Amino acid sequence: MIRALIISASLTLLASCTGGGISAPSSNGNGMHAPPPATVTTIDVSLLQHSTTNTPYGTSTGYAPPVTTVAVGSMIQFKNSDGFAHTATSIAGAQQFPAADPFSNAALNQAGTTLSGGFSSGALGGGASSQMILADRAGVYLFGCFFHYASAGMRAAIVAQ
Repeated sequence: MIRALIISASLTLLASCTGGGISAPSSNGNGMHAPPPATVTTIDVSLLQHSTTNTPYGTSTGYAPPVTTVAVGSMIQFKNSDGFAHTATSIAGAQQFPAADPFSNAALNQAGTTLSGGFSSGALGGGASSQMILADRAGVYLFGCFFHYASAGMRAAIVAQ
């Protein structure tokens, strides 16, 4: 009888360790369940590939899509598909694209990881990607390229909802 119980317990234990067994939920190392991975939206950066488009915020050139809509909690990353440098730099507080170039040399350095806190990809060479930027708060966030804002109108928008 005892032998039968030991064999039965051993088989139950063995079954729970195989692919058909019960698995524990994933943890982030401190006993808390890990949140699901955030959605990542990539915005393509290319002055050569993305022509001028009218948007509710003014004309946009050089980013695709010209207006990117994302859910709050998702991540955004910029990828330069041109062979020369660009930035994706936020334009603080603007509701329309400013006529004059709004950027200082600070745009050349990577900064910020949230939409609401402001961000700059820094100078992204051809094929490079930016840091991940969190859509932390609902709103409209305008951005543009330090190098090509005034000369080519390289600008676009992110709508977080």
